[in-house]
Amino acid sequence: MMAGLITNGYFLVPKRIKELNAAGLDFLQISIDNVEPDDVSKKSLRVLDRKLQDLKSYAAFDVNINSVLGGGIKNPEDARTINNRARELGFSTSIGIIHDGSGRLKPLGRHRTQGLRRSVGGHQRAASGVPEPLLGHSQLQDNLADGKPNDWRCRAGARYLYICEDGLVHYCSQQRGYPGTPLEAYTVDDIRREFATPKSCAPYCTVGCVHRVSTMDFWREPQGEWVK
Repeated sequence: MMAGLITNGYFLVPKRIKELNAAGLDFLQISIDNVEPDDVSKKSLRVLDRKLQDLKSYAAFDVNINSVLGGGIKNPEDARTINNRARELGFSTSIGIIHDGSGRLKPLGRHRTQGLRRSVGGHQRAASGVPEPLLGHSQLQDNLADGKPNDWRCRAGARYLYICEDGLVHYCSQQRGYPGTPLEAYTVDDIRREFATPKSCAPYCTVGCVHRVSTMDFWREPQGEWVK
């Protein structure tokens, strides 16, 4: 079992980073949307670069910097700049395709698809150490960039648990409320049920961390009605 933290990075200071070390955090991911803040996103490299330097100095856990491409992202070349800076600091990198409020695909246009291809040229494996199917030249990535569905078995709620700030288990950051069970009440039966439960959002899902941890189960049991 690995413990990861997804954060916007705003509150990362040396003291908090050291506390995360002591807590046994395995990896941390920050998504950076652009080089300079704009009216779409303030999660910019300029705002967060000081935080990245502190992570370089103090973090005992793996750090992954995720950049995004897609609707609302004005300059696709920013992803390459962000990745280069992350690698300069010794962090792993990943690139995601922006999704809507339900975590589903917003397909890239030609210009942004070209930006994706250029940016993944220097990609490093994501910090979790699990294979990254959304990057490189995989069919998953190509389908997402072209706005096509993927046929895969999402194991969210089983292999992957997303715990929100209220201590509730959800499928992922984009599917809050499902199942919405407190972590301390989440049982093996819950894990088995969600392992077998097909997710209607899966064909157009762009949530890379769930894709990664589900990769090892792609050839395993099909999903359908779970029988206790």
